[in-house]
Amino acid sequence: MRGLSGGRWRLRHWRLQTALAALALAFAVSLPVLLLSVGGGVSSHELANLRSTGFEVSLSAPGEHGITGAHALVEKLAGEPNIAVASPVLSVPVDLFAGTSGPVPLLVEGVVPSAFLATLPPEEAGLFPKPLPLGDPTDLVHFDHGTYAGPSAGRILISSPIAYAHGLTVGTPVRLAATPDGVGAENFTVAGIFGVPPTLLGPTAAFAALLPLSDLQVLTGYARGPSGDVIDAADTVEVALAGSAATDPGAVSRVAASLQEQYPFYAVATQSQTVQQAERAASILTGFYFALSSIGLAVGLLFLALVLVRRVEGMRSEIAVRRAIGVPAGQIARELAGSALLLAAVGIVGGMVLAYLAIAALARFGSPTVQAAVELSVYDPTTLLLLAAAVLGLGVLSSGLATRAALRIPITETLR
Repeated sequence: MRGLSGGRWRLRHWRLQTALAALALAFAVSLPVLLLSVGGGVSSHELANLRSTGFEVSLSAPGEHGITGAHALVEKLAGEPNIAVASPVLSVPVDLFAGTSGPVPLLVEGVVPSAFLATLPPEEAGLFPKPLPLGDPTDLVHFDHGTYAGPSAGRILISSPIAYAHGLTVGTPVRLAATPDGVGAENFTVAGIFGVPPTLLGPTAAFAALLPLSDLQVLTGYARGPSGDVIDAADTVEVALAGSAATDPGAVSRVAASLQEQYPFYAVATQSQTVQQAERAASILTGFYFALSSIGLAVGLLFLALVLVRRVEGMRSEIAVRRAIGVPAGQIARELAGSALLLAAVGIVGGMVLAYLAIAALARFGSPTVQAAVELSVYDPTTLLLLAAAVLGLGVLSSGLATRAALRIPITETLR
């Protein structure tokens, strides 16, 4: 009876160890699946956005709002061969006051309305009213040759999140100021509402607005300096090429080289270069995900190896008998490798299920930023299969410790 009872206890103990090993491996596998699915989805989304932009070349400058003379630069660029339109963009955080409420932090982009729409990718252009109801489409009336003495339309486009959050509609008067205390606030009227696509920048990016470039420059002090000199600042100028040049890599490179020669103090980049840099960054990030996950996988596989070794220790007599009657060492090794393979497979399936449940939970209960990220998750079959194959292979290798322990059991164990 003691032997039977001991055998049952040993069986229950082995089952518990097996379940714990599979669970540990499942948790270890879930981390890389989670990171690769969410991180890979975010990277793919950003790369797709870069590839589908409505411009081919961009100019930027070091420092904060480093491009000066933006209106004159755009006019000059528009006269260049193969250039269809140039769109300057100035991004500045300001504070919005509506009625008695405020200040509300708001990220405002100053744009030339017609040029801005022409350089948007198709999926983003559909989020905006056409034409942009911001008054003068060229922004030259208010700019007035650098005097900023022309009349301003006093219009603003706001994003749907801030409109819904604060009950703003078309026709609502608002005030904008460069500082939270409201000093120097300017009056504007909401002229339209645009949608906001999934973003990783969180509420700050969702609370966004568009102003004519000259209006934002005057509001934030980037129009003219204290001595009256024209600043006319922007962050970037996005350049869309005309006709077939837009799809000709050689023409894009020639235009970029020509612009770099004319404006040596600005950084000139093509979208293909930006995409390549983003792809390299995504590859580095994927490597980081694997490195981070390798610690958990190593712990899970070590637990698996220890469980197999403990199983061998609990079956010393049986293994000795089998060796004594001539069972080949290779067969014992294959059986242990099979056990490791089965446990690894269970861990892989469990890990993928856990990762999927975690992503689903984050998509439902996470913060808006987290929800926006996990909604972009991509379950790439090739990546997941490679991960599964790696775990299976390492699982089989981990059975080597148990095999070594089994083959070192002396046949004299049968005499006990």
